[in-house]
Amino acid sequence: MLTTRFVDGAPNWIDVGARDLDGACSFYGGLFGWQFRSAGPDAGGYGFFELDGRTVAGGMRTTADQGPPSWTVYFRCGDAQATAQAAGEAHGRVLVPPTDVMGQGRMALLADRAGVPFGLWQPQRRKGLDRAGEPGSLCWVELYTPDVAAAAAFYHRVLGLGTCAVSFPDGSYTAVHPAEGGEEAMFGGIVPLGDDPTEAASGAYWMPYFDVAEADATVARARELGGTVRMPATGIPGVGRVARLADPDGARFAVLQPAPRQRT
Repeated sequence: MLTTRFVDGAPNWIDVGARDLDGACSFYGGLFGWQFRSAGPDAGGYGFFELDGRTVAGGMRTTADQGPPSWTVYFRCGDAQATAQAAGEAHGRVLVPPTDVMGQGRMALLADRAGVPFGLWQPQRRKGLDRAGEPGSLCWVELYTPDVAAAAAFYHRVLGLGTCAVSFPDGSYTAVHPAEGGEEAMFGGIVPLGDDPTEAASGAYWMPYFDVAEADATVARARELGGTVRMPATGIPGVGRVARLADPDGARFAVLQPAPRQRT
């Protein structure tokens, strides 16, 4: 599971692009208890979602020419320029080149070989999220992709990520971990897009998971707030209860109520 002990290659930031930012603030505030704080007049409308005064995500208003409303996962790197170059050499694309962000760090937006967008965050003053792996915050990420082996090779070359197989009664799951920490530091997984009809219809993407105390109650609340239930709360032995949702703008995400042993 994710923590705020960020290392290179691990997710250290996340933000949502919304057509209706006020609506997103209302939805996520009602669902997770988040409060939105503007990053200031020079930030172009960007701001921070906070829980109990600690940052759990970013958010901004986007337009139709910037693509559909979505969550973007950012990965920590020590050199955004070199990492972006490595992505291009690995047949990915640079969507937004490395850019300084008001002395807080350097960011870039890239796309992998399958066209899936993701971000880089090279920390300076801001190391990353203030809260992760706790209720109401990011706890896991998952890549839905048409070719697991190609994706694993790409992210290994670009971010140094490793993979390992995790066995379940109905098959094997490809988990992802940073070079530092090995399998004990796994933070996500790679899933074959064609194996899941729900995701296959929507296309490849990185999906964030947020930790919740009660998955079923969160699903019910999401419906009340105008969200969409893409997969109802489902129990996974040894993992917990998982549900896939979308906010009123259509940005996809999941929630996880970890099994008791996962919280220890």
